[in-house]
Amino acid sequence: MSEARAGSRWRRRLPVSTALAAVSAVLLLVGPAAAVVPQAAAPVAAPADLGRLADEQASVVEVVLAGTAELDALVATGVDLDHHVSHTGDGIVVHAVVTGNEVATLTRAGFTFGRVLHTSADAQDRVAEREATIAAHVADNQEFAAATGFSAQSTISDVKIIRADYYTSGDTEVLSVEAKWAQGQAESTPLTVERDSGPGTEIGSGGTQTISRFVDAGVYLYHRGAAQVSTRPAYVRITSPSGDVAVAKVEQWLPIPPTNPEGPGYMKDFVASYLTPTELYDRIKALAAQYPRLAEIVELPHRTNGYRRQAQAVLGTVDASRVAVDSLAWGHQGGNDISVELADPGAADAPLAVTVTGSQVRVDLATDGSGTVTSTAAQVVAALNAQAGTLLTAYTYRGSPGAGVVAPAAPTALSDGLSAPAAVSRDPHPVYAIRIGKHRDGSRLGVLAYAQEHAREWVPPLVTIETAERLLRNYAHDRKTRELVDNLDIWIAPSINPDGGHYSFYDFNSQRKNMTNHCTSETSGDFLGRNSWGVDNNRNYTEYSMFDGYSGASASCTSGTYAGPSELSEPESRNVDWLAARPNIRFSMNLHSSGNYFMWSPGSYATPGRISAPRPTLAEESLFWGASSRILTAIKRHRNLAVTPARTGPIADVLYSAAGNSGDMLWYRYGIYAWNFEVGTSFQPTWSEAHAETMEFANGLVELLRVARDFDTDKKKPTSSLSVTASATPGMVDVTFSTSEPAAVFYTLDRTRPTYDSTLYGSAGIREGGETLTVPVGTTVHWFSVDAAGNVEKNYKPDGRGNNYNKEKLKAPKR
Repeated sequence: MSEARAGSRWRRRLPVSTALAAVSAVLLLVGPAAAVVPQAAAPVAAPADLGRLADEQASVVEVVLAGTAELDALVATGVDLDHHVSHTGDGIVVHAVVTGNEVATLTRAGFTFGRVLHTSADAQDRVAEREATIAAHVADNQEFAAATGFSAQSTISDVKIIRADYYTSGDTEVLSVEAKWAQGQAESTPLTVERDSGPGTEIGSGGTQTISRFVDAGVYLYHRGAAQVSTRPAYVRITSPSGDVAVAKVEQWLPIPPTNPEGPGYMKDFVASYLTPTELYDRIKALAAQYPRLAEIVELPHRTNGYRRQAQAVLGTVDASRVAVDSLAWGHQGGNDISVELADPGAADAPLAVTVTGSQVRVDLATDGSGTVTSTAAQVVAALNAQAGTLLTAYTYRGSPGAGVVAPAAPTALSDGLSAPAAVSRDPHPVYAIRIGKHRDGSRLGVLAYAQEHAREWVPPLVTIETAERLLRNYAHDRKTRELVDNLDIWIAPSINPDGGHYSFYDFNSQRKNMTNHCTSETSGDFLGRNSWGVDNNRNYTEYSMFDGYSGASASCTSGTYAGPSELSEPESRNVDWLAARPNIRFSMNLHSSGNYFMWSPGSYATPGRISAPRPTLAEESLFWGASSRILTAIKRHRNLAVTPARTGPIADVLYSAAGNSGDMLWYRYGIYAWNFEVGTSFQPTWSEAHAETMEFANGLVELLRVARDFDTDKKKPTSSLSVTASATPGMVDVTFSTSEPAAVFYTLDRTRPTYDSTLYGSAGIREGGETLTVPVGTTVHWFSVDAAGNVEKNYKPDGRGNNYNKEKLKAPKR
């Protein structure tokens, strides 16, 4: 593991946990139906290949799970999962992207499936809608041109309320509560939350709701739940089964300030349809050409392997008798012109013979004395390689000995299976970013936004384009936009995975991965496996990866979460690494869909035991939460969409483990404050929905730039205070620290001078506030605080001399 780049002066790198084995399981898919309560199925070993056939289309289907043990088992199979996890009273619902043959392969596993949410026909409708939208805009433009002549928490013993959030989403009012119970690891009992009806009313007058345990990888984290309410409560109360009581004040989640950061005449709404990777790149090139003083196009150093494949065919239907053939040339460079025929000569005692005429290959099969074909698949393969080896490579099917007698086959054209128009390049593809800023020399704080690591996610790239348009087209007349462009170094890469993106648009709408085929002839490297090939770019990075023993990625070349043969094996991933290595980049946003999540590190853990990647410090976590509140509020401005508290937080806490994801690499390797958007609720929604998602999440991406600018200009020094309360232990007191802003607190208890090597004040637990220190009465505490921008309280010099740190001798509180 690489050491974190110097950025936050007080970040400490923690050791990587020991690699642990992952649990495996497989699925059972039921047709469209109402979701049902899952059976307690025992996970079984997953097959190496889940069985996706070449021409099958995929659907998004609910998987209903009994709990997180089943979720971990499901993830471990490598099945292709959407970014959606909902915890319900009966268990967990996730979305899987599966085909019919995968259903047949996995029927014996015991998982329960619910509704079919999205089919290949829906995706085709989106493509048709895109074409119609483009055509309509072209017609409008032509018509226009012709017309114009131009072409508060209580002290408690065993239950603690972590969060109580009221928010609105659309016309709905919701109360979300999270609490930790001391017996939560052992007891499955839900907790009952009582609420009032507003200020001055009795707790209980507003009704009750229950919250359920959130247990991940066998580890109890906290109770959580949300319910619709008719009025905003002021306080909530939880009485634990043991009789202890907690009361907390209800906070407003994502209140929208009356002041709009967008000034008069601010322009937006620049996207009119879905865009392919080629169109995305053309769009940013046109922008850079129009604003050369403010933007430039940067070709990233690693070209992809290309939207191209060898032409292939599989002849026969019985595995032992199948013959697979691949062209030596790429399909578009002659491979698609090759055909292979397996002919019955119609005569007795005929020898096996191969004839090559141009690109046509004929195999005359051997027969016995009665004229019956006797050639086995292995014999045909050997003859093809000997006689037609300048055109193609032949092999038996997926490691079969090929002992079965082949069946005659009519001339069969080899195909690369690609249907994009010729305008889509078949060469190794350059990947482009637009760099925006008045000063693009590395002297300004850098912000990175990148999208389409996953090919089928069509909305996130539009968010990046809309953001780039807003920055450049508002520069001349909007002061706040000009401040961002003048003082930040902004990198926007709209499509990290152009090969997979093109494949998703033109060939297989459910494509998640890149197009690189790491399967072999012994596995699924033949024509029938082509929709299962590729590496999940967001599992191919360097930190806390599958190769380090972390969960949520697969070693199978056909898995939806295939991590690749090694870390950074893929050019797409190496490009993200190159971008992140810019020494001035301190903030980033990785845009995905779907699920309406907003997340950050840690993104992975090892099982069993849910051994997480190192968690951010209390101060770092506070910065993540504070900036998130701003960004999510900006998103909410567009149409009152609230990304919920339960879907906001570290990836491993609110979604599932994703070993080797790019956000973890940016955070742990490079010290970049790295967030992940999960835009919307589906990969390819109708255009009206896609347009709305683009507008609202572009609001959020612009707000990230404002967060970065405020961070860069932050010269305000934090202040801190110490709170002392009575301890249950005689002669001791309980101590907590608080700060005026997200800041680290370093302290000593032995009267020594505090430095950066002193004890760092920590968190009480996942999604909780600061820890409580229990120390003897009379202890003298020395401490100071420092914020993420490096501002130290009172201008104290922790690494120098001076004594202007905070000091307090602890006294017993008066009763």
